[in-house]
Amino acid sequence: MEVGKLTVQRRPTLGKGSAHKLRAQGLVPGVCYGATSNGPMEPFPITVDVKALKASLDPIRKQNTVIDLTVTTEGKPSTTLSALVKDYQIHATRREITHVDLLAIDPTKEVSAEVPIEYVGKPKGAIEGGQLRILIRALDVKAKPADIPVKFTIDVTELDLGDVLHVSHVQMPKGVHALTGLEQAIVTCAAPTADKAETVVAATEVAAVD
Repeated sequence: MEVGKLTVQRRPTLGKGSAHKLRAQGLVPGVCYGATSNGPMEPFPITVDVKALKASLDPIRKQNTVIDLTVTTEGKPSTTLSALVKDYQIHATRREITHVDLLAIDPTKEVSAEVPIEYVGKPKGAIEGGQLRILIRALDVKAKPADIPVKFTIDVTELDLGDVLHVSHVQMPKGVHALTGLEQAIVTCAAPTADKAETVVAATEVAAVD
């Protein structure tokens, strides 16, 4: 098992019965689709080793890790391509991966990806009882696979009461374009509720008397 490398097997049989047998072996069903440098390809069912999949993902880039994917047929390597983990399904109670979608890509062409946002700092509006309200925790972007950012870091220190930051305030690295609307609000320093506002005023008056 190695970061950035994964081997999967073409899945010859479909259906719930087959899927249950796979999961009993630590494997899950999946599908691979997308396009390579040769153009679009037909989707095909695969079998994925969950442990190997997790090991193939860079701990920092996570789902945006570009994977060198080897596809075997009846145990013999038949295809190699580049891929991203496009989606996966989790069991509602066991919290285990139950299905995986792999997106075949051309590393030289742009793809869409979801990049997490990290908010740092304490808004100055918090002094007056303001609360930081995070509206978006990730942005959809388009970029070549190697240019996909690990994360966006947003400093909220200068946010005063009522201030709002939008997608347009996020600095995009060269070669990265936001797919989320630029006018979409991502975080705000909201004014306190009536009860909290009264508490802040009362505390201010007490401080003034003292």
